[in-house]
Amino acid sequence: MNQKILSFRIDAGDAGTRLDRCLSRLIPGSSRTYLQKLIAGGLVTSGDAALTIPRYPVRAGMEIRVALPEPENSEPAPEPFDFPILYEDEAMLVISKPAGVVVHPAVGNPTGTVVNALLGRYPNLAETLACGSSRPGIVHRLDKDTSGCLVIAKTPDAQYKLCTAFAGRETSKTYLAIVRGIPHRPEAEISGLIGRHPVNRQKMAVVERNGKFALTRYRLEKSGCINGCPVSLMKVRILTGRTHQIRVHLASVGIPVLGDATYGGVLSALPEIERQMLHAWKLQLPHPVTGEKIEFCAPLPDDFQTTLNRF
Repeated sequence: MNQKILSFRIDAGDAGTRLDRCLSRLIPGSSRTYLQKLIAGGLVTSGDAALTIPRYPVRAGMEIRVALPEPENSEPAPEPFDFPILYEDEAMLVISKPAGVVVHPAVGNPTGTVVNALLGRYPNLAETLACGSSRPGIVHRLDKDTSGCLVIAKTPDAQYKLCTAFAGRETSKTYLAIVRGIPHRPEAEISGLIGRHPVNRQKMAVVERNGKFALTRYRLEKSGCINGCPVSLMKVRILTGRTHQIRVHLASVGIPVLGDATYGGVLSALPEIERQMLHAWKLQLPHPVTGEKIEFCAPLPDDFQTTLNRF
């Protein structure tokens, strides 16, 4: 069995956390159930010792290795398609991706992804795009726990033009985020380099070198309190498309996305908030056939609206 080895050093912020919960933050996109199976199977080690108890409390400075089995069959299986459709024509599809759904199969998430559903709805999509079936039609991504607008190409020409539009910054992406805290300024710009975290290579961070330039603009829409904790609704526009850009940038200025344990830690946690409160609200781009600017808007999910109604 082929394996991919991941290595981590536990930082002070994770000290005392359950092993399975800590790993779910360190390996984004992997379910707790999957990680618990790895732990029980002896695939998580520290030094020469296997860590086989999911509730084991990790210690600061621990070196942990995780052996991820490579999937035997890398071809995603077709599954039922059950996503709200915001727009569809012969060239493209726009869906409202729910939180908790991964865009394409990866270790720990071989099924239940957007790609699985696409292959169920369009059985010949991978063949049509001549790109294999690992990521057919995918021209951009949303994090697992981010909801909202997701664009899919349905023809080779549309895939090329949409990928070019995203890479060339011809798109306009506006998000809504509920954050912990209130920004010092009601409207501001955050810029700088984003690269791999110097210690935890599974995370991103604002860095001084060896990163890619990122630019984020935000505006405060509403602020209040939930259970005595200050929170704010932010309208956020990203002018670049770096991995975890909004989450990293907002955390770097002291207003982490509510529910984002990876970048906000305990500061972002509140009871009944089960995922990061980040929603890809509006997306504007040139149509891959006509070139006309078109805009899509994804309605707020129930959990986001419920949280918003609390302040």
